[in-house]
Amino acid sequence: MANITLENLNKSFGKANVLNNINLEIEDGSFTILLGPSGCGKSTLLRILAGLEEESSGRIYMDTDDITEKEPKDRNIAMVFQNYALYPHMTVYQNIEYGLKIKKVAKEERKSIIDNVLQLVELKDHAQKRPKQLSGGQRQRVALARAIVKRPGAFFMDEPLSNLDAKLRNHMRQELIELHQQLKTTFLYVTHDQVEAMSMGSYIIILNQGKVMQQGTPKDIYTNPQNLFVAQFIGSPPVNIMEMGEYKVGIRPEKISMTTKAVDDSFDYCLDGSLLSTEQLGGETIYRVQTDYGKLNVRTPSEWEAISGKVKLCFTKKNLFFFNTDGDRVPPQYDLMKNLEIKQEVMFGS
Repeated sequence: MANITLENLNKSFGKANVLNNINLEIEDGSFTILLGPSGCGKSTLLRILAGLEEESSGRIYMDTDDITEKEPKDRNIAMVFQNYALYPHMTVYQNIEYGLKIKKVAKEERKSIIDNVLQLVELKDHAQKRPKQLSGGQRQRVALARAIVKRPGAFFMDEPLSNLDAKLRNHMRQELIELHQQLKTTFLYVTHDQVEAMSMGSYIIILNQGKVMQQGTPKDIYTNPQNLFVAQFIGSPPVNIMEMGEYKVGIRPEKISMTTKAVDDSFDYCLDGSLLSTEQLGGETIYRVQTDYGKLNVRTPSEWEAISGKVKLCFTKKNLFFFNTDGDRVPPQYDLMKNLEIKQEVMFGS
């Protein structure tokens, strides 16, 4: 296993700065996600760590070993790509065996290692098939098995599920979580998919325009966003933003209670709104509501009753996020909310 440290890492292509002074510590045995929109620098960062791309400046350490100048083969990592990179003329067994042959591992030892790994990734019955005879998920498991037999200190994965359909992605997410729990090895995983990040990662690093916007556990990132970018990037639907003077006030869709009835005193604030649309998603319902502060989303457990017309959107102080004009999180500015405070006549009105 491996603890990975990045110190003042920069990368430029000509005059374009792709990575800006990245300082990170990736904990030994963690399932760490590099998350961000396309073009934010996450794949470039992964390739630099793997030795496939050269940094412009900065240092990389694996445990106490400075690996900045080392060749990829000497970094004790295994890479899993989104396009699988399997040899089409080889069987599953031969694809997995190839790296062990290069390392001159004895034949009997190779067989023992491969048999164990095939069992781990549930491909024992497919050992003699070629890649074209496999499904996308099976091919991805072959790529994982080929990485596992290297017994690396860390696994680097660059959007490995992006070529799979939605159902298979969901299945493979669970398999990767179970695989990480069994191997107890450092996983560094690149994705632009927040669902993958939130469901799989023990730690998330969010990048935007080559900078680290926030890092922490999934819970930290979701419940305590440090800037407007993170608040709007994480969550489906994303956080609602209301413009109030020089500040922006955010609230998650599931933290809003929507009602057509009298409001009780368990809420601090209420907005009047008109229902625009309803999305029934089976397990939950998403409402779109027009208010004086813009269109807001409300997410609730499935409500199959038809609702239309005027509604009230109510919420409490503790669930609000406040951001300044630069998009940075600031302390609560409750004085902005005075006109939304629940009055007696609203609380007990019919």
